[in-house]
Amino acid sequence: MNATPSILRPRSNRTAVLVTSVAVTVFLALSHAAPAHAQHDHAATDSVAAAMAAHMEMSPARSGNKADSARAASIATVLRTAILKYRDVDVAIADGFRQFAPQLKNQRMYHFTNYGIAFRNEFGFDASRPTSLLYKKDSLGRFVLTGAMYTAPKRASADDLDKRVPLSVARWHKHVNWCLPPRREQSRWTDTKNGRPVFGPLGVWTRSECDAAGGRFQEELFGWMVHANVFEGTDPGTVWGDDHMMTGDETMEHRH
Repeated sequence: MNATPSILRPRSNRTAVLVTSVAVTVFLALSHAAPAHAQHDHAATDSVAAAMAAHMEMSPARSGNKADSARAASIATVLRTAILKYRDVDVAIADGFRQFAPQLKNQRMYHFTNYGIAFRNEFGFDASRPTSLLYKKDSLGRFVLTGAMYTAPKRASADDLDKRVPLSVARWHKHVNWCLPPRREQSRWTDTKNGRPVFGPLGVWTRSECDAAGGRFQEELFGWMVHANVFEGTDPGTVWGDDHMMTGDETMEHRH
């Protein structure tokens, strides 16, 4: 896999995409780092789930058909073959995939992102070319490859997403309604109110609350993303399911 693809767009566009890709990985790491107390506190877990749901937009579901099922299975097969070598995380690193926010411990999922590929994926789709690799850690602290993540531009329509990975099989997600701290006050990322974070993936999710906190409200932060857990099983619900999937009451289905 080529970690330094040819760039056909102006450098300013390339820079913007790469900066966004870095930010995506940072915040994905944050959103996958569940608070320790939530593991033993059902009320806290429900609060975290509600916050994550409020910050998530899901692609529309479509009725399934044999053609979609076959296409999704083909994508999974191509991906599984393409990233098999990355079971050795050192090989992934050598090919340009970088772990971001390694200082965040005990993440449920670790993202290793190739920013050159992230840029290319803004303009096209190749099943063998995921933006990020997804790892868990085993009991010995070793990285275990579970699959990968595809990305698409935030401007992509439902039809655009369906052309990449069928919406009858997978649900793409996008991070929305975020409150960010003022640009010159990055130390405020840890601010809390009534025991809850103010900023980030578990923070407030309305413009009025964000304004009251002196933050910067972003209705739509990043592009579309979808996980493909190709080493977790072969059932489509396992391959294309992740902890961003929401039920009707907007609670999170933890599938990792």
